[in-house]
Amino acid sequence: MTRQELVHQIFSKQSYLCVGLDTDIEKIPKHLLSAADPVFEFNKAIIDATADYCVSYKINTAFYEALGVKGWQALDKTVNYISNNHFKIADAKRGDIGNTSNQYAKAFFEAMPFDSITVAPYMGSDSVQPFLEYKGKWAIVLGLTSNVGAADFELQRMGRDLLYEKVLREVICWGNPDNLMFVIGATNPDQFENIRDITPDYFYLVPGVGAQGGSLKEISGKAMIKDCGLLVNASRAIIYASSDKDFAERAGEEARKYQKEMKLYLEKYQPK
Repeated sequence: MTRQELVHQIFSKQSYLCVGLDTDIEKIPKHLLSAADPVFEFNKAIIDATADYCVSYKINTAFYEALGVKGWQALDKTVNYISNNHFKIADAKRGDIGNTSNQYAKAFFEAMPFDSITVAPYMGSDSVQPFLEYKGKWAIVLGLTSNVGAADFELQRMGRDLLYEKVLREVICWGNPDNLMFVIGATNPDQFENIRDITPDYFYLVPGVGAQGGSLKEISGKAMIKDCGLLVNASRAIIYASSDKDFAERAGEEARKYQKEMKLYLEKYQPK
């Protein structure tokens, strides 16, 4: 999906919501466990209930890899079930020497129809470049993450910059706003204006809103640009809104709440 196509979806749906399919088989409703593929049946119902309110789905591959072959099969069925009108993110956090990253890029961009993949930049440009060579595909580079451990390295000072700032300044030289995004955690709201100054035209994938306590209003006010520039991810707050048979309905209701709030913040940027 190109940037133009993504922006079109955002303003058409009045939403920049990304639903995280971090599907834990131990947390899905018990009545689904008798299905041939419980994880896919859960995902399918969640997708059907939320598709009108979001523009993106993020599949955290760890929850699928943990189930072995059956997990990979569920992942493959899930990503192929998602409409091509939704931006598909493989939250895989890859990043290795160039020839290995090349194989990861083939796996997620050729063998599977993902639009993007999260990558770690700490092995340098050659570990990210293979993901940038696919037209219409994106590398979503870890910038400032939402976990407590971000303070261990990302928020440490290196000369005039914090480490994450140095990463942002360097990585924008590797690609461009049409094939690079950054993961910027919502639990660091005070950093957003500074981050926007460093990367003025880039999209951010923003985890940490919802169950982790990040403020959608605050993030939108500090980081939104004329073509939005945000994909705000919510996972647990939506997909686990209920553990009963009404789980999909409740997920849809939660997604709609996010969409209604996002519509308000998008109004001043709505194309005439």
